[in-house]
Amino acid sequence: MRHSVVLIPGDGIGPEVTEATKHILASAGADFAWIEHQAGIAALEAGSESVLPPETIQAIIKHGVALKGPCTTPIGGGFTSINVALRKTLNLYGAVRPVRSLDGVKTRYDNVDLVIVRENTEGLYAGIENKITEGVITSLKVATYEACHRIAKFAFEYAVSRGRKKVTVFHKANILKLSDGLMLKCARDIHEKEYYGKVEYQEHLIDAACMRLVQDPHLFDVIMCENLYGDMVSDLCAGLVGGLGVTPGANYGDEQAVFEAVHGSAPDIAGQNLANPLALLMSAVMMLRHLAATRDDQDCTAIADRIRNAYNECLLAGEKTKDLGGDLHTDQFAEAMAKRLQG
Repeated sequence: MRHSVVLIPGDGIGPEVTEATKHILASAGADFAWIEHQAGIAALEAGSESVLPPETIQAIIKHGVALKGPCTTPIGGGFTSINVALRKTLNLYGAVRPVRSLDGVKTRYDNVDLVIVRENTEGLYAGIENKITEGVITSLKVATYEACHRIAKFAFEYAVSRGRKKVTVFHKANILKLSDGLMLKCARDIHEKEYYGKVEYQEHLIDAACMRLVQDPHLFDVIMCENLYGDMVSDLCAGLVGGLGVTPGANYGDEQAVFEAVHGSAPDIAGQNLANPLALLMSAVMMLRHLAATRDDQDCTAIADRIRNAYNECLLAGEKTKDLGGDLHTDQFAEAMAKRLQG
């Protein structure tokens, strides 16, 4: 079955890892009609007056699914985050970041297998800031019952549907008694009323939880966080398995889903054929599984399994990019994957 998917190549290394991913998907037999649109600096360079053009948003609304490369976000000034704007505009409230050890990627931990579920639209990370007077800035942390309840429901549904055994909420409700307290109340209610006996439930203060993560990541299964905590914990957990170059990401709403590489646009190596396309490729595998589930296309499941097996084989054989200790360029890794998928 052919699927229409919006493709946002992004900035910096984005176009390179996007082309590599498209090549690998085609080699695996995935049948996509790519509808390409721009965001970020690439949109400005293409003549748009906005870093998030209305036509890009409308295309995602129309087709329901997008695959997105990294977009540059200026630090301390300039335009606001494309990623934050995209999630808020489309109400992509549930971010999912799987973190799994890969054979052939040596780290200090083995057999890590956990998932971060992050509320994606509220909290301090929403970026609501105001200048009160010279030298005085306020940042507003927002928490609503609707958002806290739906992310709790989402986290437990995700855990049960994937055969996961435990959901742990990371919070700071000892200090932020109202906002983080609301998140805890919703999680407790969902667990007690709908999922008690189906999945274990725990709560940990965010600071102590981060310590426990680096002591023993095997203590955790599904980790649920509010927005800012989820962003930081996701990157911390990525470091347990080799970095952001080997961890995928997805953002789910009720109607649309955007799958993305969560690493930066790396402008310092852009155009040099050095970037690792694995994160975007792994995100595309998540997209294939989403299409299988939502559009009843089991061919997508088979293709996703083949790609996952192929990149595991490549990594074990030492066929990897320089950031992972190999010597392949971006296009060479894509060709190595294509040979395994076509062989």
